[in-house]
Amino acid sequence: SIVNIFNGISFFLWFVGIGTLLAGIVGVSNIMLIIVKERTREIGLRKALGATPNSIITMLLTESVFITAFSGYLGLIVGTGLIGGIDYLMLANDIQTENFYHPEIQSSVGLGAVIILIIAGTLAGLIPALQAAKVNPVEALKDE
Repeated sequence: SIVNIFNGISFFLWFVGIGTLLAGIVGVSNIMLIIVKERTREIGLRKALGATPNSIITMLLTESVFITAFSGYLGLIVGTGLIGGIDYLMLANDIQTENFYHPEIQSSVGLGAVIILIIAGTLAGLIPALQAAKVNPVEALKDE
């Protein structure tokens, strides 16, 4: 029946969305691991000058959340623009369908996406940040 088709489509969209989110978490985590590797000397210098492990973790988690939030916000703007463009084209060409009339994005969905992105950014940066907090300042400052 039609209800089963729409339930299947809804399940598929959730599955793709969660898969995309997991892929994004892995991608941001890899980026953060590379950042930690490239900035080992900086992190070592900070620790040698008295930075606490918590300040290093906070610095890297902030970067991670910023990267995911900025990318997610950009994606939300592009998605909203596409939905608005589809609505405009439908109105301009006088296309009226019962199931796809005046498409819109609910603000609660957008807010939920932003909250999920902040959590995902925190999770993505957690392992690299903990790794950076364990950096030995003496080893980090040695010539490579």
